[in-house]
Amino acid sequence: MAAVGWGSALLALLLAAGGAAALGRPSPVRVLSDGTWRELLHGEWMVEFYAPWCPACQSLQPEWEKFAEWGEDLDVNIAKVDVTEQPGLSGRFVITALPTIYHCKDGVFRKYQGARTKTDFINFISDQEWKSIEPVSSWFGPSSFLMSSMSALFQLSMWIRHCHGYLTESVGIPVWGSYAIFALATLFSGLILGLMMVFLADCLCPSKKHRPPQYPYSKKLAPESAHLLKKLDEEQEADEEDISDDEAGDKEESTRNSSPNAVRQRPVNPAGTADKS
Repeated sequence: MAAVGWGSALLALLLAAGGAAALGRPSPVRVLSDGTWRELLHGEWMVEFYAPWCPACQSLQPEWEKFAEWGEDLDVNIAKVDVTEQPGLSGRFVITALPTIYHCKDGVFRKYQGARTKTDFINFISDQEWKSIEPVSSWFGPSSFLMSSMSALFQLSMWIRHCHGYLTESVGIPVWGSYAIFALATLFSGLILGLMMVFLADCLCPSKKHRPPQYPYSKKLAPESAHLLKKLDEEQEADEEDISDDEAGDKEESTRNSSPNAVRQRPVNPAGTADKS
C-alpha cells in the first residue's frame, strides 16, 4: 500500500511538472505591433487580427495555436494582432470584421477567405492556394501613403477616446464639458494650421506687386507716342477747318437768300406817298 501511495504521488508530481512546463512554454504565435509590423514585408506570413471580446476570435485561438506549431515545418511565420491594443494596424489593414486573416508573401498581401481549421491553414500554405487569390492593390497596401494616413487617423481617434475617458472619469469633468474642450481645441488647431498654410503659401508663392514701367522702355515709346499725338492733332485741325469752311459757306448762302426777301417785304407807306403828291 505504501508503494502504491508513493507511486501515485510521483505520478501526480510528474503530471504537475509537465503541466507547468506546458504552461511555461512560449507560444509559437508572434505578437505584432505598430513598431514591428514591417516584419511582414519580408518572408511568408499568416497574421490574424482579433479582439479579446470577440466570440469567433476566441473559438479560433486553439486552431491558430495548433497551426503555429507547424510554422517551422512549413517555413511560414504565424502572428496575431490585438486590434484593441493596436488601433493603428486596424486602420492600416482596413479591418472591418473579426477575425480577419491575411497572408503575406514578400510584401504582397492577400486576404484569407477559407475555412478556419488547422488542416485548412496547413493546406493553404503547403499547396500554395494563396496564388489563386487576388492580391491587395498597392494603393491600399499597408505601406502606402493612404493607409499610413488611415493608421494615423485611427491612432488619433483612440488618443481622443483615452483623453475623453481621463477627463470624465479621473478629473470628473462632465461629458458636455469634455466635448466643449475638444471643440475649442479643434477650432484653435484649425486656426493655427490655417495661419501656417497661409504663411507657407506666401513664402513659396509671394504676391506680385505692381511695378511702373522702367525709364528706358518709356523713353523708347516716347517718340512713337509724340508722332501719334501730332498726327491726331493735325487730323483734328483739318476737321475743324473743314467744319469752319462749311459753316462760312452756309452763312453766306443764307445771307444771299435773305436779301431779296428783305427788299420784297419792305412795307410801303401810303401816307408818305400822299404827302409827296
